[in-house]
Amino acid sequence: MRKAIARLFLRLTGWTSEGGRPLPEKYVLIAAPHTSNWDLAYLLAFAAIYDVRISWMGKHSLFRPPLGLIMRLFGGIPVRRDRANQLVQTLANLFDDYDELALVVPVEGTRAYTAHWKSGFYHIARTAEVPIVMSFLDYERKLGGFGPALLPSDDLRADMDEIRAFYADKKGRYPDLFGPVRLKEEM
Repeated sequence: MRKAIARLFLRLTGWTSEGGRPLPEKYVLIAAPHTSNWDLAYLLAFAAIYDVRISWMGKHSLFRPPLGLIMRLFGGIPVRRDRANQLVQTLANLFDDYDELALVVPVEGTRAYTAHWKSGFYHIARTAEVPIVMSFLDYERKLGGFGPALLPSDDLRADMDEIRAFYADKKGRYPDLFGPVRLKEEM
């Protein structure tokens, strides 16, 4: 049923898919570009088509009643961004608890323009020793799906060069809000 609804939604909005189902059973999933509230709906639709059950992080305020229950049903995990905590380690530990886990980490951290990505996705993947899978939405071509998996190495810049190359031709709904694909550690 989920897959049929997702196909109908994508067909009605004129979107098509590219790529296949990610091969790893556990991975950190980059969802970019993230410039619109519609991005989550499209990500969920593409995940349904490929039979990928995702868990995604969102700011805690999204999880207040009555929407909180719905957000959790769709895989949402509330995150407090205003408090110091062991979020990287906590999220990396989740991979020990599941046979399959696709953890979406919002690399931009916002729909607004930002000069760099948040590095949590990279550190979670390295700590959990799982690959990073690149998913995308290209509003210009109305194309979305899943790209390659990258196992983080000891060379942050080389890994980010691969990620930059993948996202170089992807356009968000509001392209001017998609900032450069780089981490603060690279600046």
